[in-house]
Amino acid sequence: MSAELTTRAERLRALHHGEEMLVLPNVWDAASAAVVAEAGFTAIATASAAVSAMLGYPDGEGAPWREMFAAAGRIARAVDLPVTVDAEAGYGLAPRELVDRLLETGAVGCNLEDTDHRAGGLVDAGAHAERLAAIRSAARDAGVPIVVNARTDIFLPSSGVPAQERVAEAVRRGRRYLEAGADCVYPIGVGNERDIATLVAEVPAPINANTRPDVLDLAKLRELGVARVSYGPRFYRQALAGLQAAVRQELLA
Repeated sequence: MSAELTTRAERLRALHHGEEMLVLPNVWDAASAAVVAEAGFTAIATASAAVSAMLGYPDGEGAPWREMFAAAGRIARAVDLPVTVDAEAGYGLAPRELVDRLLETGAVGCNLEDTDHRAGGLVDAGAHAERLAAIRSAARDAGVPIVVNARTDIFLPSSGVPAQERVAEAVRRGRRYLEAGADCVYPIGVGNERDIATLVAEVPAPINANTRPDVLDLAKLRELGVARVSYGPRFYRQALAGLQAAVRQELLA
């Protein structure tokens, strides 16, 4: 199993450096993962907001980690593709335990964000970099080079960082996280073309971004040099909206 997971981890890492941008329509259960796989996408990513909502909990580590990882395991078993898990801030798990639990699900990558969900606000950049380095070391010891997508929450209102300082701070944090062993940097919430272009130019690693309806589509993100695109809970919410519309049309008309 370790050899198979290693192969999948190396495949996932390579997808961040290919000629084609890595597009990840985030999933929340085995059925949605199968839909994405059957559509021809090359990897599967979960969205914590969607998975926790599906389980009946709020986002932001509101769901027990065992339930979140159990859901990830069902997703990984449903597809024959590399799976990366939105592990939020790591649920307070020690680095080796986090890596072991992740690999037990069959996943070979994870998002790790720099928000402190208990105290609120951002984690100190140095402290977060040390944690990422410890997770990288734990993965090395486990024998599987998991792909770490270091999410920085600088651009979210909850960060408390003044708008005029966010790009510079995102660059600083992104570089620190890469030095610690991250493979990709995810400045969630950045939606300005100029800011994305600056991050792509100044952070020497694949950048993960999000589309924005009528503002940033896949073609524009590709033009800006973005390597990875994810959607968070968007498709989960659209699926619920479709269910709501169908129920109302069928039963309440």
